Amino acid sequence: MKALQGVEGQVEWVEALRPTCDVGQVRIRVAAAGLNRADLLQKAGLYPPPPGASQVLGLECSGVISEVGAGSSWQVGDRVCALLAGGGMAEEVVVDGRHVLPVPEGLSLAEAAALPEVYSTVWLNLFQLAALKPGEKVLLHAGASGIGSAAIQLCKAFGNPCWVSVGSADRLAYCEALGAQGGVVRTDHLDGLSDLGPFDVILDPVGGNYAALNLKLLARDGRWVLIGLMGGREAQLDLAQMLAKRIHLLSSTLRSRDEQFKADLFSDLRLHVWPLFAEGRLSPQLARTFPIKDAEAAFAELATNQVSGKVVLVIDESLV
Repeated sequence: MKALQGVEGQVEWVEALRPTCDVGQVRIRVAAAGLNRADLLQKAGLYPPPPGASQVLGLECSGVISEVGAGSSWQVGDRVCALLAGGGMAEEVVVDGRHVLPVPEGLSLAEAAALPEVYSTVWLNLFQLAALKPGEKVLLHAGASGIGSAAIQLCKAFGNPCWVSVGSADRLAYCEALGAQGGVVRTDHLDGLSDLGPFDVILDPVGGNYAALNLKLLARDGRWVLIGLMGGREAQLDLAQMLAKRIHLLSSTLRSRDEQFKADLFSDLRLHVWPLFAEGRLSPQLARTFPIKDAEAAFAELATNQVSGKVVLVIDESLV
């Protein structure tokens, strides 16, 4: 089969070994794969897959099940999307059947490829780890990103007013159209967020240079959830301020979690989140698709940090 691999900072569509389908697993004929910042990092040699995971790029995909291992309840022909530790940007992928969800009613396979990673990340970090309660105020840094787009919609669906920091006025308008109460453009003045807070929860993919600001903006007993380091890995914190406000600093990654953890997470998504797509309360926010032959352009597009929503690579045009 063909698969996309990062080679010396470039991506190449090359021949790769076809994985075997074992007990509890399913084989998916891939239609499309979502593109994430983790893929940019892996391409650059900065984020290798966990031990035992595929070296092929791609943490989420959609497609049609073509083979079912013993013990799985899925059927050949089912239209699904999947969360992966790697391997999604390929003609086929084999995955634990518990890490697979049906394509929500009314969505295309291209749209479905944009769902697993971002909705898993948001549900895990806001609703499980931070234990977000209805009515609590949320701040989303990088609010127009794929994760931000999902988080705004979930906050709206579960009764949490949210605000954003973004890179442009257009992206702020995009977030407000999705349901954000408002926010600031980071090139203007991030301190303007002080007029909108304090916040009970901050979802932070930036880290480093936003650390002091986050402490200032959080309410007493606030939860700061760190999920990325776009702003650097080092920060100087006023620990007295953390003590005085009783701040909870939580950090999380999803890719390296074990199989059972992801299975439990997907079970939660199927119960609490997936029905909202059929109700029209959530949407994929697919910004742009690229054919697999233009993968390098897709990676370059995401690297601009100007994408509002998700970028998806189309692997098999006959399916989407």
